[in-house]
Amino acid sequence: MNRFNVGVFAAACALPLFVGAEGQKPRKADARPNVVLIYADDLGYGDLSCYGARNVATPNVDSLAANGLRFTQAHAVASTSTPSRYSLLTGEYPFRRRGTDVAAGDAAMIIAPGQYTVADVFKEAGYRTAAFGKWHLGLGAVSGAQDWNAPIEPALDDIGFDYSYIMAATADRVPCVFIENGRVANYDASAPIYVSYRQNFEGEPTGRNNPELLYNLKHSHGHDMSIVNGIGRIGYMKGGGKALWKDENIADSITAHAVDFIKKSGEEPFFIYFATNDVHVPRFPHERFRGVTGMGHRGDAIAQFDWCVGQIVAALKERGVLENTLLIVSSDNGAVVDDGYADRAEELLNGHDPMGGLRGGKYSTFEAGTRVPFIVHWPAQIKSAAVCDALVSQIDFLDVMAVVAGHKDGSRLSPDGSPAEAEVWLGRSNKSRPFTVGMAANHTLSLCTPEWKYIEPKGGPKMVPWGPKIETGYSTEPQLFKMVHGDFDETVNVAGENADALSALQRMLAEIRAAADR
Repeated sequence: MNRFNVGVFAAACALPLFVGAEGQKPRKADARPNVVLIYADDLGYGDLSCYGARNVATPNVDSLAANGLRFTQAHAVASTSTPSRYSLLTGEYPFRRRGTDVAAGDAAMIIAPGQYTVADVFKEAGYRTAAFGKWHLGLGAVSGAQDWNAPIEPALDDIGFDYSYIMAATADRVPCVFIENGRVANYDASAPIYVSYRQNFEGEPTGRNNPELLYNLKHSHGHDMSIVNGIGRIGYMKGGGKALWKDENIADSITAHAVDFIKKSGEEPFFIYFATNDVHVPRFPHERFRGVTGMGHRGDAIAQFDWCVGQIVAALKERGVLENTLLIVSSDNGAVVDDGYADRAEELLNGHDPMGGLRGGKYSTFEAGTRVPFIVHWPAQIKSAAVCDALVSQIDFLDVMAVVAGHKDGSRLSPDGSPAEAEVWLGRSNKSRPFTVGMAANHTLSLCTPEWKYIEPKGGPKMVPWGPKIETGYSTEPQLFKMVHGDFDETVNVAGENADALSALQRMLAEIRAAADR
């Protein structure tokens, strides 16, 4: 769908006037809601205290859940980062587009400039739009051909964002710099930046050959190429100088920029895509968070994430707009414990279960791969806190946001999402989505309905082969699991005794996969 062929939204939303909460300035009668998505990275279903976490307290997130909606059956579209983010922003399943696997740090921009995005939805409705933090969806026109010492095109302004302050890719991949509005932030002309994912630059140390230089974190598997801030990375990099980030300051930096954007916002409503890196490797939280959980860097990074949420909420309160701000907290995929760095994350769990009792994890086709925390907070609309067991999917984000922004006719704007799901997301219904689709690391697809979960037979290793102790769920046999007491029982494959259900789900998945771009 070409983003420029979609009709311009009406200038004002049909939402009623809401009086501001105590201490807040009342908004104008025609004020549309602000929208803030806080998108965590590798945050598992069991990693927040409002979802039963042990050893770590998340009071800021818990407060949003206690005054909003907490979903128990919410799914990301994939169990890895790049494809889930692609689908969230475009409403298109990642298996429909080549190149949506976990992106290299020098990947070209995966979302094409002519592609319609959720940022376009809000821009057309008169919103200011901004993105902060982890991107991992590529930049520039050609993979490996970016000039990091010049303006990068295309960038986020080409897909609907007015302002962006993002990590070039993700923290464990070079280049380890922030990109502000298509340029390296704090660019240091004395240290030009060069990046390669094929070979090292002459004279540059690596984690593999120079482990004595890994003074902040050592690798457990992989992550042994260029060294930045005493931590080995994936890929090779030279230069950067003052532009290089310090991992312990990443959360502070992206949060400060987001808070500044909120404080300086004018009368126009805003949409913020705030994507944190905290729980993703390399986990190296700021020293003020170290030791607060007793679970090492991973647990302390969750506490740091909760602090980021608190800072965003505080800025909204100070600006007087929290009452009429739709705030969503979720994650791009499920949890992984040892994902390549020797940070003692497995050793220090001390009874904490990041997967929340679910099978699998990041990369997997089992439930812990895609079932994620999902919290919706909007005081002006959601008057009663609730726990919702309805099946929901992030594939609907674009179309639900179109409803929130005031798109009048209620038509679907994305290839695969549905605006009808706004009723559930905003607490007006507890009806499950008819189905959700998930994609594992090897492109195995799973299909969930309110009663069944089907995993297609694709084959592959039983365990993630490169280090993490995670079951993949891959099999050469079809797998069918039944919903029992609110959860899919993924311990018993009942495909053999439920031939009719299996056949129906296989047909459904085949039809979804074969559907043309609408």
